[in-house]
Amino acid sequence: MKKSFGEKLKSLFSKGSSINEDFFDELTDMLVEGDIGAKTAFEVVDELESICNKEKIREQNEIVEKLKELLLQDVRSVSLVPEAGKQNVWMMLGVNGVGKTTSAAKLADYFKNNGVENIVLASADTFRAAAIEQLALHGQKLGVRVVSHQHGSDPSAVVFDAADALRAAGPGLVIADTAGRLHNKENLVRELQKIDRTCSLKADEGCYKKILVIDATTGQNALRQAEVFNEAVKIDAIIMTKYDSTAKGGVAVSIGRELSLPVAYVCTGEGYKDIGPFDAASYINDFLGL
Repeated sequence: MKKSFGEKLKSLFSKGSSINEDFFDELTDMLVEGDIGAKTAFEVVDELESICNKEKIREQNEIVEKLKELLLQDVRSVSLVPEAGKQNVWMMLGVNGVGKTTSAAKLADYFKNNGVENIVLASADTFRAAAIEQLALHGQKLGVRVVSHQHGSDPSAVVFDAADALRAAGPGLVIADTAGRLHNKENLVRELQKIDRTCSLKADEGCYKKILVIDATTGQNALRQAEVFNEAVKIDAIIMTKYDSTAKGGVAVSIGRELSLPVAYVCTGEGYKDIGPFDAASYINDFLGL
């Protein structure tokens, strides 16, 4: 099994290396391997080295503490909850395979258990029959209404109908699952912009959110995906799936630093309950093995 960044950090110190240029070079490599991204890793370690030299820091716990402070500056978190008494519409974005449909179901379950009475899931990934079936199954298990059209139909029409169904039931939340076929970027962008217009028309003011789902284990690929989706429709928040504190997981740092995008929720397993609000300090502690 691959060593986590925290384990590698401990062994770097236990080698008894002098706190010199080689030490910082090795630390940079480790951060890159931990999915922080080369650009961010170099900048963070340069800053760390300069602080350590200036303040004459040579002790392990002080160095790690300074590294933690620097990384925390880049990790952004946001509290994302539907506004009570309003029509909320959330569009779920992300490439196929990141756990987007399951995350939509987890959110529905989470808010249903936290007092949101009316929740409608919208099957707006009409290109994959499997996605429509999967969402219908989740809805059935959770006792949440699912609005879907037939395979291949217009995704924005599905969102339109789901929002109308919610409006008729009273205030609450529509969670729209969308397609994520990145190989045809122009079509994807056009399609998302069309759904985007429908969502913003159908939500009450300030109650429309665009949420990108990324797989925490895919590292710099996740950063590229965030760039593409953020360019297409400005992203409000991120959900990280498949998150555990093993070898990878530093991607929230580079997404925060390069795109200023905050993380709202993390998913740690397959079950409906395996979702929770993102906490930046816990995340960095996990990453550093503290």
